Amino acid sequence: MRGFSIVSIWVLTLLLLLKSSSCAGDSGVVNPCCYYPCQNSGVCVRFGADRYECDCTRTGFYGENCSFPEVWTRVGLMLKPNPSIIHFFLTHFHWFWDLVNNSFLRDTMMKLVLTARTNFIPSLPTYNTKYGYLNWESYYNLTYYTRILPPVPEDCPLPMGTKGKPLLPDPKLLAERFFKRTRFRPEPQGTNLMFAFMAQHFTHQFFKTNHEVGRAFTKALGHGVDAGHIYGDNLMRQLQLRLHKDGKLKYQLIKGEMYPPTVSEVPVQMVYPKGFPPEQRLVIGHELFGILPGLTMYATIWLREHNRVCDILKAEHPTWDDEQLFQTARLIIIGETICIIIEEYVQQLSGYLLKLKFDPSLLFNARFQYSNRIALEFSHLYHWHPLMPDSFLIDGHDVPYSQFIYNASLLMHYGVEKLVDSFSRQPAGQIGGGHNSHENLLTVSEMVIRESRAVRVQPFNEYRKKFNLKPYTSFYEFTDDVEMARGLEELYGDIDALELYPGLMLEKARPNAIFGESMVEMGAPFSLKGLLGNPICSPEYWKPSTFGGETGFNIVKTATLKKLVCLNTKWCPYVDFHVPRNEEEAKPRKLSTEL
Repeated sequence: MRGFSIVSIWVLTLLLLLKSSSCAGDSGVVNPCCYYPCQNSGVCVRFGADRYECDCTRTGFYGENCSFPEVWTRVGLMLKPNPSIIHFFLTHFHWFWDLVNNSFLRDTMMKLVLTARTNFIPSLPTYNTKYGYLNWESYYNLTYYTRILPPVPEDCPLPMGTKGKPLLPDPKLLAERFFKRTRFRPEPQGTNLMFAFMAQHFTHQFFKTNHEVGRAFTKALGHGVDAGHIYGDNLMRQLQLRLHKDGKLKYQLIKGEMYPPTVSEVPVQMVYPKGFPPEQRLVIGHELFGILPGLTMYATIWLREHNRVCDILKAEHPTWDDEQLFQTARLIIIGETICIIIEEYVQQLSGYLLKLKFDPSLLFNARFQYSNRIALEFSHLYHWHPLMPDSFLIDGHDVPYSQFIYNASLLMHYGVEKLVDSFSRQPAGQIGGGHNSHENLLTVSEMVIRESRAVRVQPFNEYRKKFNLKPYTSFYEFTDDVEMARGLEELYGDIDALELYPGLMLEKARPNAIFGESMVEMGAPFSLKGLLGNPICSPEYWKPSTFGGETGFNIVKTATLKKLVCLNTKWCPYVDFHVPRNEEEAKPRKLSTEL
């Protein structure tokens, strides 16, 4: 028995040593890149088992870890205010911004905003989930999401590198403890559900994770604004959705009004529950957009707008065939989308007093590349489900989730006008700060956390550094909620082990803002690079002939959310991304011709 005990202890010790060795490589040496030693966008290159070098090329820094600024970099750092000061300046001093918005200074300021934001995003793709180093596959293989930072090395001793606990907290526990809504907290900037549904409708043209292949892959053929959510993400679906006459899309008329057709008329794949009535299975460019009436509403509005634009183009170009009418109308729709997103959607999101402007020519003399790849981090960042309310208030009726989801009949029953009016008046929820996700949507947060772990997304603080933000030194600095800080510290062990998505969603919100500093400083560069990197914004495309002449060009340049809705409805409801500021603003117009 005594001999057996000694042998058992020896075997146990050997197993523990082997386990330790497997965590730190065959030699027991930790991969030095697991410590994230390279600062200021320096690239860590491993040599041998325990040696590394930081490539500081064109970072503006030098030294072993790229931590020493060069002369002009040092000057720039001294002159540049921190993001909080810039944000405060952009959201205060009305008198100053009234002056800027009504003078030539607006173009100057807008160009500064665009160049400062878009410079954070690599003009060519860098990494993907398979490759943590530059290679041809990462550039050429469009089925991958790109990555701004390489994945956590597979041979690191801990899940997030070298800090934190050996096991990351259970995603369900995180969602229940920190994400779940205790009471609805309205977004303090006045953002509404019209904005929330636009966020979902707009982004799902380029956020299409291919779960059948893997979480690192996308099904979207275009890496940007291509209106694939309206026309389908492949040629076969597009051809089935088209009327093949006058450039138009197929539709059905209900009480004289245009709505998407049903699956019996257009047999394409749509996701509806089993046994769902065929007459309510509407066919839309995106296969999932039947899930929420808010998404079906936007799909209907864009369907009507496309066909309206086709009528305008046909009147001006009677010799054009169906194909040219369709293709030109699609470019106009893409242009309208970008204009509305920058001048109204991003405007509402930012809270800036600077009046944002969609004018691609501002970048024609700047160092800018007209290309874009959707980053995995951007896809994870954009899960803004706290925007959703506890229930939906439509024309005086309180509609719970159980009666809202997969209920396209609401659209036909109330009509586009009443849905727009209702969604424009109902406040959306605040995204930042945690404790504001409806319990029905917690599974989405859990999914994002699981996906980020599967593809080994680097810690939140590493992304703070990448976007020139000071990394947090403790959970108590990260959040004003002491109980949350204590709980996160208990589960993660170290602020440098906090994951990206929880970091973005739980970070303390800026005063009277929709979310925290990191979401703005990371999200804005992705958004603006994707919007302005679109081909129609390039010097080769940005001219009247691309859009069928001055009439089509003006449709793009003067697009607004109000025009989009009111030129395609019987009467003009209150429509905005902001809840009504006063009673006069809230009054609906009776005729769209009043625009």
